[in-house]
Amino acid sequence: MDEATNNTPPHTATPAVRPPVAVPGQAASLSPVEPPRHEASIGEQILDELRVTIRRYVVMPSEEALTAATLWAAATHLQTVWQHAPRLAVVGPAKRCGKSRLLEVLIEAVHDPLITVNASAAAIFRSISEGNPPTLLVDEVDTIFGSAKVAEKNEEMRGLLNAGHQRNRPTLRVSGPNHDVQKFSTFAMAALAGIGDLPDTIMDRSVVIRMRRRAGSETVASWRYGRDDLEVKALRARLAAWLASVRDEAIALEPKLPVDDRAADTWEPLISVADLAGGRWPVIARTACKAMTDYESGRDQDGGLRIRILTDIRKAFASVGNPPALRTADLLNFLNADPEAPWAEISSVGLTPIKLRALLTDYGISSGNRRFPGGNQAKGFTLAQFTDAWTRYCPPEQPALDSAPAPGP
Repeated sequence: MDEATNNTPPHTATPAVRPPVAVPGQAASLSPVEPPRHEASIGEQILDELRVTIRRYVVMPSEEALTAATLWAAATHLQTVWQHAPRLAVVGPAKRCGKSRLLEVLIEAVHDPLITVNASAAAIFRSISEGNPPTLLVDEVDTIFGSAKVAEKNEEMRGLLNAGHQRNRPTLRVSGPNHDVQKFSTFAMAALAGIGDLPDTIMDRSVVIRMRRRAGSETVASWRYGRDDLEVKALRARLAAWLASVRDEAIALEPKLPVDDRAADTWEPLISVADLAGGRWPVIARTACKAMTDYESGRDQDGGLRIRILTDIRKAFASVGNPPALRTADLLNFLNADPEAPWAEISSVGLTPIKLRALLTDYGISSGNRRFPGGNQAKGFTLAQFTDAWTRYCPPEQPALDSAPAPGP
């Protein structure tokens, strides 16, 4: 998914010029007839400007991540419309990956920003209003969830962030001398930046942007308060005005999404904003949605490897023409040879038959003695053993590029 990010915003391709049209009884016009040019809507213009602005100050890991960050910031201005409040998880493997810089820019672009570092859950939910809540931006979130021991002490914060993804999930507290039960709203959009992944339940409710350290050839503009923030604030005012003008349209929208379940809940506000803007945004938004959710599928800490193993075994069978059965040894060789897969590093000798069995146990799949061409017997798996699990747990297979029909003459 990662791709080089340049400093020139993409443009919609210029329509081809039509050839002169011959009209019976008249000479053909010598000048070509140009089709009407696309005039960008107000929303499209503003989103384009915000996208360019983010790119100016931050090296994003991909074009899809840049699109997602832009749409997430815009979606905060219609929090009262959405049924879900997607989290933006800005994570990186180490320091100096641009996480805090991205948050700095987003602070000036989102609705009613509430920035904090290492806040308590009680302070957060007392800051969330019932009507139009602020946008939470939490930097250095690894100080809250950075290790299992620290995360255990912050279970209340995790519960708050999980509950706040959906409407009508208040938290209850006893307060006052009479010990009255008081209800606090939790619904609010939130951006969380830190080193390493967040807890699985939060990542599952997030648009995940995996930042990386800037290469020597990549440059960004410096960020100065009192100068650059004022420009973004002016853009925020225009963004808020436009989205307020299309609020009724947003309420009526039911966008078609390329994902389902929890991912659809998370991405629906972003796709809706793209549809409201029109132009190229509906296409690039759905492209980002599909690419980023596919990339994240199978990465969760608890079940991630178990999902990933199914997808990679499907690739292994496909690589040899989907035979009825595959030797365990051949399957392990394929899995351990993939440099982008985690299997070679799962132990000092890579993925072993025992570890493979452990990953497949929950699906009721195990190896057995199989007969292969030539009458040889060996431990292996059949294709039929995986078909049900592939259908239930794996993303649909993408058609091969070389399977497309050949272009006509």
